[in-house]
Amino acid sequence: MCKPPLSAFKILSPDSLLALLPVLAGGLLFSAGTTQAQNTSAPQPTILYGAAYYNEYMPADLQPGRLEKDVALMKDAGINVVRMGESTWSLWEPEDGHFEYAWMDRIVDAMGKAGIKVIMGTPTYSIPTWMAHAHPEVLARYQDAAASTTYGYRQNMDTDNSVYRNYAKRLIINLVSHYRDNPTVIGWQLDNETSSYGAFNQDVFDGFVGHLKQKFGTTDALNKAWFLNYWGQDVNGWENMPTRDRATSTSYKLEWSRWSQMRVKDFLAWQADLVRQNRGPNQFVTHDYGGMMKLDVNEPEQAKVLDIVANNIYHGTQDHMDGAWQTEQSDFARSLKHGSFLITETNAQTLEWDSAAQFPPYDGQMRLDVYNYLASGANMVEYWHWHSIHGGQETYWKGVLSHDLEPNRAYAEVSKTAHELQKIGTELVDLKIKNQVAILYSVDSANGISFMPYQRAGFAGWTPGKPGDSYSALVGQLHRSLYDLNIGVDFVFPDTADFSQYRLLVVPALYVADDALLQKISDYVKGGGHVLMTFKSGFTNENDAVRWVRAPGPLRAAAGFSYQEFSNLEKPLPLKGDPYGVGTENRVNTWAEFLHLEHANALAFYDHPFFGHWPAITRNYYGSGWLTYEGTQLSDALQAKIVRDCLKTAGLTSPGTTNSDQQLPAHVRVKHGVNRAGKQIHYYLNFSSDPHTFVYPYGAGSDLLTGASVAHRQSVSLKPWDLVIIEESK
Repeated sequence: MCKPPLSAFKILSPDSLLALLPVLAGGLLFSAGTTQAQNTSAPQPTILYGAAYYNEYMPADLQPGRLEKDVALMKDAGINVVRMGESTWSLWEPEDGHFEYAWMDRIVDAMGKAGIKVIMGTPTYSIPTWMAHAHPEVLARYQDAAASTTYGYRQNMDTDNSVYRNYAKRLIINLVSHYRDNPTVIGWQLDNETSSYGAFNQDVFDGFVGHLKQKFGTTDALNKAWFLNYWGQDVNGWENMPTRDRATSTSYKLEWSRWSQMRVKDFLAWQADLVRQNRGPNQFVTHDYGGMMKLDVNEPEQAKVLDIVANNIYHGTQDHMDGAWQTEQSDFARSLKHGSFLITETNAQTLEWDSAAQFPPYDGQMRLDVYNYLASGANMVEYWHWHSIHGGQETYWKGVLSHDLEPNRAYAEVSKTAHELQKIGTELVDLKIKNQVAILYSVDSANGISFMPYQRAGFAGWTPGKPGDSYSALVGQLHRSLYDLNIGVDFVFPDTADFSQYRLLVVPALYVADDALLQKISDYVKGGGHVLMTFKSGFTNENDAVRWVRAPGPLRAAAGFSYQEFSNLEKPLPLKGDPYGVGTENRVNTWAEFLHLEHANALAFYDHPFFGHWPAITRNYYGSGWLTYEGTQLSDALQAKIVRDCLKTAGLTSPGTTNSDQQLPAHVRVKHGVNRAGKQIHYYLNFSSDPHTFVYPYGAGSDLLTGASVAHRQSVSLKPWDLVIIEESK
């Protein structure tokens, strides 16, 4: 690479760097600064809409003049933001200690002149070849591997490694300092889709042992908590602690997953501190989660170090696009900080690391997708990415522009959407959403079930818009049932202080929980709350050890039953008498708990000569509230009926509240919120290739997209893959 003159470089002095070196403690570098977010950025004036942009990925013979063409296309389309810089450490620092900025400065300058804002990424997730060659110890050692991995894959490093941290720190300080006063750069994205990266290196293990010492004090306490006398695996002295590689203890596995989550948070908190110490006064700090509900990421904890949450959401298209996955992921993202969030990546044209799943969206789907995110509280939507890449692993993960780099069908739809947002974005930004239903999500339970799965059905590989494990599938089924009924949903977490702001709490398979959490749920019911809970709840304690009292442990009084036995189901079973009128979908599967009624009422029984002795679904009135329990896995249709019944019993579908929302056409979704002006906003979105008509039940207003007035009880028509956004007048 041709080096620019020294005046193009900005490198901090060695003394400055040494003064900021992190403290090495127990094999892990801990941030010494403030880890809680203190957002000093200016309020966002309107919706941000754009794409990730990688001019550096352009073929060499297109480089002259291509930047100018791209910026002109973006400006004509109405795009107002790009994300850049997070993927090419090798260009920022082509040689050890040799920093170059000119290649990016010209891009930032061009964006600034066009009125396009920039979110810059810290390029720490893909290390340069010179580092891997000089310091192979920074590469991750994977589970059961005798040595570190080889170079070539991204996110293949041990983020706790002191050598890696020192290089990353020098890079971050120099990069952030260089752009701190640039008004075009409005925010910093930390790393990219950060996880634990599967690192089992010695320093990671040493840090884990240090964590265990702090948590348990002695190996005797550890042995008792983890039942390590099983198979004679007692640890007699911390120096004898075995590695995670072949561990069979579920308690060990759970604590390692927690340690992995702590490592992720620490790494991002460390980066966040560096950015805050060197950023400009109005630059925010974010991180793009690689989809929510990852087993080695504790998203609520991680969000504490961010000014604003961002998420990368990919989903099915064509006949598989119904908005459900986007909404579930958006609801989760919004719930992390109880406010607006960013979409840093989503579908442009097609996806995948091969060409076997190329399904470009139908006309209107890209635009509808944007408004679906905004209706869930997003303040920004960006595509991955602006132009399709001509070589490498993501050749077929196409951007807004195809490989020919010319305006196309996708570009036209982006342009239409962008110009609409130029007119109405100020009415849609910072949407306030208040829901009466919440889903309790437990990453410990997700991990605990993954160690002892109740089904052997494959969740192999990644499918856009599909969960990756059985716990997530159960969460998705419950969320989907609420989504189909046009019920807004928040997520809450085990450390949520109080559930009382919600009328209905949905609890999927709370397999791992301490007594305090179960008591909090019981108190919520006793105080008048309503709970829908599924099988596998309350079974193990906080160490993933089965409780030595009759199941469901501390939930017994609130649930009104107990059980000692359970069974897998070799084949689906019907419920006796089809109590919910779902016909061929009247079946349960996979798992059955033998519930003995104590105070609860049976809502449904299995239709079987043996399993029919026990109820499949119960409801118990406890104090001023009730708890409905599903002792088995329900078909989608049955789940939808149970959810509807719980909503009705909780008074959430009575006339005058959301009853009209449940009567909308099958593929029409509605979402509600309050904008900055204090006016009610109602998004009606048609996720189908057919036109639909509905009667608008809310206060008179106007459609922001067309300006047409809409009266109370007026009939409103929706074209295929189209929407209306009604802002009430008062």
